[in-house]
Amino acid sequence: MAASGYSDLREKLKSMTPHRDEYKNKFVDGTSNGKGRKRKFRESDDDEYEHSDDSVEHREQEASRVSSSILQKNIFTPEECAFIEEKIDDVVARGEAGLYREHTVDRAPLRNKYFFGEGYTYGSQLEKRGPGQERLYRKGEVDDIPNWVHELVIKRLVSTGVVPEGFVNSAVINDYQPGGCIVSHVDPQHIFARPIVSVSFFSDSALCFGCRFQFKPIRVSEPVFVLPVRRGSVTVLSGYAADEITHCIRPQDIKERRAVIILRKTRPDAPRLDSDSPLSSSPVERRAPLKAKRSHRKADPDAAHRPRVLEMDKEENRHPSHSRHRRHSISSENYWRRGQDSDKHRESSGRKVKMRRH
Repeated sequence: MAASGYSDLREKLKSMTPHRDEYKNKFVDGTSNGKGRKRKFRESDDDEYEHSDDSVEHREQEASRVSSSILQKNIFTPEECAFIEEKIDDVVARGEAGLYREHTVDRAPLRNKYFFGEGYTYGSQLEKRGPGQERLYRKGEVDDIPNWVHELVIKRLVSTGVVPEGFVNSAVINDYQPGGCIVSHVDPQHIFARPIVSVSFFSDSALCFGCRFQFKPIRVSEPVFVLPVRRGSVTVLSGYAADEITHCIRPQDIKERRAVIILRKTRPDAPRLDSDSPLSSSPVERRAPLKAKRSHRKADPDAAHRPRVLEMDKEENRHPSHSRHRRHSISSENYWRRGQDSDKHRESSGRKVKMRRH
């Protein structure tokens, strides 16, 4: 456990509860009278958002649009889920043993990603921040989609009419630990065709739409729409739900370990990293599997269950005197709608931002 006393993001959220009313009262009236006034409050260190008195009606309309563009099916039985979950455990063990290529595995606090077929840069990995800056890795820099994903998952989706034959060429496994999350984002439209298909395993959870994240401590605004996702269920996003509103996984919605397999098709004209990009491996490196980071550790199928110290807590411990002055990093996926404005602001200010590689 970190020195700050938290190892679970949900604990951080609960710690903010006494201050919730104080936070909500930080309003400034936009007009002198009470009719049609707008209220402003800060959602982050960098941005302000306006909420008018008719926002409730607007949110209800938006929730209806989200709901109408989502398809859900219960396809996989508990027995089938258990068998697939064993395969996911094997993926985790192989990742721990360093048996995958460099860009196949992406680690984050309380959440690991495993890219198969196609992988892409996002978040802090981007060479240039802003919407549309995500890039596919060069061909061969992530491992192929495992046969069991084709046989046990994709073929089942084809036979039930969820996706057509040959649609899926990218499979991502997100493995969450209790309290894990993924910030609000829209799957890059210049990278992936629609629809976006996901299958849930290990436990029930929820997919939230229209949330805003704040950090240090982490907290999440009220969602526009909450979609329960059950173990073994298939969720298909298209239209408004896929393109016009962000979606996320909140820390409080991951109460037990959860994994999701995301199945997508990359666009034929999706941009790729240049061969001279620092994030792109050489052909020799692509063919060679990753060596285990800790050769003395044995592959452990339950490795994903071990608690990990949050990166934000470790950073605060390293630089306690500077932590309160640092701005939170902005993910291009999380802030896709405001990316262009923020880029213009950075250009006009003349400041250079040093990006950290994780």
